[in-house]
Amino acid sequence: VKEVKKKTAGRYPAPFEIVTCAKAGLENGIEQGLKAESEGFGRLGRTSVSSALIGLFNGQTECKKNRFGKPQKPIKNVGVLGGGLMGAGIAQVSMEKGYSVYLKDVNGAGITRGQQQIYKGLSTRVKKKAMTSFDRDTLMAKLQAQTDYRNFKQMDMVIEAVFESLDIKHRVLQEVEKVIPDHCVFASNTSALPIHKIASVSTRPEKVVGMHYFSPVDKMPLLEIITTDKTSKDTTAAAVSVGLKQGKTVIVVKDGPGFYTTRCLAPMLAEAVALLQEGVSPNDLDRITKQFGFPVGMATLADEVGLDVGCHVAADLHAAFGDRMGGSDIRVLSDMVDAGFLGRKTGKGIFVYDTKGGKRPINPEAEVILKKYSVSPKTSLDDETVQLRLMSRFTNEALLSFQEGILNTPADGDIGAVFGLGFPPYLGGPFRYVDSFGAGNLVKRMEEFQGKLGGHYEPCDLLKSHAKTGDKFYSS
Repeated sequence: VKEVKKKTAGRYPAPFEIVTCAKAGLENGIEQGLKAESEGFGRLGRTSVSSALIGLFNGQTECKKNRFGKPQKPIKNVGVLGGGLMGAGIAQVSMEKGYSVYLKDVNGAGITRGQQQIYKGLSTRVKKKAMTSFDRDTLMAKLQAQTDYRNFKQMDMVIEAVFESLDIKHRVLQEVEKVIPDHCVFASNTSALPIHKIASVSTRPEKVVGMHYFSPVDKMPLLEIITTDKTSKDTTAAAVSVGLKQGKTVIVVKDGPGFYTTRCLAPMLAEAVALLQEGVSPNDLDRITKQFGFPVGMATLADEVGLDVGCHVAADLHAAFGDRMGGSDIRVLSDMVDAGFLGRKTGKGIFVYDTKGGKRPINPEAEVILKKYSVSPKTSLDDETVQLRLMSRFTNEALLSFQEGILNTPADGDIGAVFGLGFPPYLGGPFRYVDSFGAGNLVKRMEEFQGKLGGHYEPCDLLKSHAKTGDKFYSS
C-alpha cells in the first residue's frame, strides 16, 4: 500500500481497490475476492476520477480523427529546417512513420548534432526491442542531411524548427518559398510567436500553419496545430494528417500569442517564481506540485523548459496580455539567464545537474538571486494554498482561451493541458476541474487572492458566468 501511495500520490483510488481485492481473495477465498472486486468496481465507476479519465479517453479518441478531411495531395516528402533538439525529434518521428525526410541545417556541425540525436533516439528503441538494429540503420541511411535547399523542389511539407526569433523565421520562410513547389505546406514549430506574424512575409499565407511539438518530441504525445484566418482548410488537413501519422494526439487551435498551451503555462510558471520569491523552497515547490498530481515539479519544469525560454516567452506574453501574465519579478529569470543558469541544458538552473550519483542540489547562486528579489508572503503558504494559487491561474487562462475562441471545445483544452503540459489526469483537465471543484468556489478563492496579490487573479467572464448560473462544461 505504501508503494501504491508513493506512485499515485494517493490521487487514484483504483490501485488501492486492487490491493483490497487481492487481499480479500487470498485471505477469504476466491468468492470473497470476486465479491470485493465487483463492489469495488461499482464504487470506482461513480468517482470523479473515473469520469475524468473516461472523458480524457473519449477526448483523445476524437483528437485522433481528422475533422478537416483528407488533404488534396498526400504528404510524402518532409523537409525539416534545423538540426537542434526539436528539429531532430521531428525528423525522427517522421522517419519512423515512413516519410522521406530531408534535414537541413546551416552548417555541418548542426547536421552532425541532429544525426547523432536521431541515432541515439532510434538506438533507445532498439534497446527496448521496439525495432531492430537493421531497421534503425536502414532509416538512418534514408535520412537526407544537407546544408542547402537541394531537393526541396519536391517537398510536400517543410517544418521549421529554427531559433525562436521572428526575424530568423521570416528569413527562413522567404528563403524556402523560393525553392518549394506551390502545393508545399510551410509549418512553424514555434511555442509562442503568433503564426500570422510569421506568415506576414509569405507570398502564400494560406499555406502557412503552426505545428507546435513538445519536448522530447519522440515521447510527448501532443501536437498543437495553429491556424490563422488565412490558413486554408486543405493546409490544416495536411498538418493534421501528418501529426496523426506521426502518432500524435492532435488539437487544432486558433492563432494568438502563446496559442493555448504556452498561454496557460506562462501564468502558472510566473506564479511559481512568485512563490519562490515569497520563500517557498524549490524542493518544497516540487514536492507540493508533484503531490497534487503533476508528473514533474514546478521548479524542475522551469529548468526543463529552459529559464532563457521562460524569460523570453514571459516578456512576449506580458507585452501581449499585460499584468495578467505577471505576478512575479521578471528580473529573477533575467538575472539567472545573464549568469548562465539556463536550466538542465547548461547543467545549472534552479538546480545543479552535473553532480555525481544522480543528486540534484539547489543551485546556491540561484538562491542568492531569489533572496535578492525576495518579498514577504501575502497569503498562507500551506500546501493547499500553494496548489490553488498555481491551478487557478492555469485554469483561468484556459477558460479565457475558450472564451476568446482560441479553443474549439473544452475537450480540446483538457486534452492539450493533460497531454502537453502534464495537468493531473485524475482531474481530467482544467475544464473538468472547474466542474468538479465548482466554478463558484473557484471564483471565491480567486477573488480572495485578487485582493491580496493583485489583478492577475481576476476571474474571467466565462468563469464568473458559470459561477452565477451553475452551468457545467460537461454533462457527466
